[in-house]
Amino acid sequence: MFKGWKKSHKLAIIALIFITVIWGWSFIIVKQAVARMPVMDFLALRFAVAAIVMIVIRPRSIRSLNKPVMSHGLILGIFLGASYITQTYALVYSTATVVGFITGLSIILTPFFAWLWMKQKITGNVWIAVVLSFAGLALISYNGLGIGTGELLTIVCAFTLALYVVGLGKWSPQHDSYNLTTVQMLTMAVILLLFTVPTGLVIPTDPQVWFVIIVTGVVATSLAFFIQTWAQSLITPTHTAVILTLEPLFAGMFGVLIGNEPLTVKIVLGAALMLAAMYLVQLKSSKVYKKLPS
Repeated sequence: MFKGWKKSHKLAIIALIFITVIWGWSFIIVKQAVARMPVMDFLALRFAVAAIVMIVIRPRSIRSLNKPVMSHGLILGIFLGASYITQTYALVYSTATVVGFITGLSIILTPFFAWLWMKQKITGNVWIAVVLSFAGLALISYNGLGIGTGELLTIVCAFTLALYVVGLGKWSPQHDSYNLTTVQMLTMAVILLLFTVPTGLVIPTDPQVWFVIIVTGVVATSLAFFIQTWAQSLITPTHTAVILTLEPLFAGMFGVLIGNEPLTVKIVLGAALMLAAMYLVQLKSSKVYKKLPS
C-alpha cells in the first residue's frame, strides 16, 4: 500500500495539507503561551527543542553532514529565521489580521522568485490559483491596511518566506530531507538564541507553557519542516505556496471551533476561493503526475 511513498506526489500534497492543519491549530496554543513569556524566548526554546529532537532521533545525521547540505541548510535557516523574526516583531506594531494578510504576499512572490531563481515556467492555471488563494486569504484576514513599522516588517517577512519556499524547492531534491531539516533547525535555534542574549533567555516555570514549547517544537516544527522539506523535493515552490495558504484557513476554523470566534460570510467565501485554487493546481498537476513514477 505504501510502496514508493517517498516519490508519491499525491502523498506529498496530503502531507503538506496536514502540516497546515497543525500550524493552524498551533496558532491558538502559541498565542496563549506568548502571553505568558517573551515571544523571542518562546521561539528560541521552540526551535532549540526541535533541533535537539532531530539530533536525538538520528544522531548519525550530524556525522553524515557534508558541505553542500550545511551551506544550503544554513541559507534556508537564515531565510526562515528572518521570516519568523520579522513577523513576530511586526505583531508588536500591527494587528495579527493585517500581518497575516501582508504575509500572504509570499503567495504572489513565490512564482516570481521561482521564475527568476529556477527559471521555472509558471502556467496560466497556476497564476489563476495564486490570485484566487490571495483573494481568499484577503477575505479571511484583511481588516484594513496602513503603512507603518509593522507593515514594513511584514513585507520583509513575505519576501524571506517566498525565498525560503523557492530555495527549499531548489535544494531539497539534492539532499537527504532529514539532514537538510536538521541543519535548518540548528540554524534557527542559534539565530533565535542570539536574539535573547542581550536580555538573557527567559526559562518559563509554567508547565502549560512548557507543554506548548514541546508540542510545537516536536510536532509543529521538527516534524512539520521535515515533511515540508521532503514534500518540496516532489512539488514545485509555487504549488507549495498555494497549498500553504490553507494555514490561515485552518487557523480560522480552529478559532471558530475552539476559540469561539464568529464564523463570518467573509471566512466562508475566502475558504471557497482557497479550495478552488487548490483544485486548479491539482487539476493541472495531475496530468504531470501521471507521467511520473509514484
